[in-house]
Amino acid sequence: MVNRLASLLLAVILLGGGLLLAAEAAAVALDLPSLLIDRTGWFDTLTSTTVDDPVIFAVSIAVGVLGLLILLGQLRRWTPNRLAVPLADGWHLHRRSVEHRLADAADRVPGVRDARARVRRHGDSWSSRIRAVGDPSTRPQVENAVRQELDRLAAPPADRLDIELARERRTT
Repeated sequence: MVNRLASLLLAVILLGGGLLLAAEAAAVALDLPSLLIDRTGWFDTLTSTTVDDPVIFAVSIAVGVLGLLILLGQLRRWTPNRLAVPLADGWHLHRRSVEHRLADAADRVPGVRDARARVRRHGDSWSSRIRAVGDPSTRPQVENAVRQELDRLAAPPADRLDIELARERRTT
């Protein structure tokens, strides 16, 4: 959503600047007075300003840093909101819904509670990580419950299913 808002803002700024530039160019071509920009002052400022000017230098660095931050934000791998279901062509499941269902499946195993699930997409397959509080000896039952839930969801076979069961900490 942030990318869409930033793209919309950039598009509006570029459209406005382009329309202003076209109007100014038409005014110059028709030998009319400037609409918004002082042409002589603008030209004098551009030809007399150097990079040594502290304001120009600071603005240049700020624009460069902002550009790098935007680039890094675009290159970062974001967690997908939807997971493709390869067994049902064109169908997708919401990742958070899948995570809630897997955590609920793990919680239904006797002796297991506070389950949390994370699902990631790796190409056509998914990897799942389940963390819960419970006896580590119930791991096979938890794995079976999670795999059954994945089958119900028509998910691809889980290549990587990581289940971590921690014993309950006793407070005295």
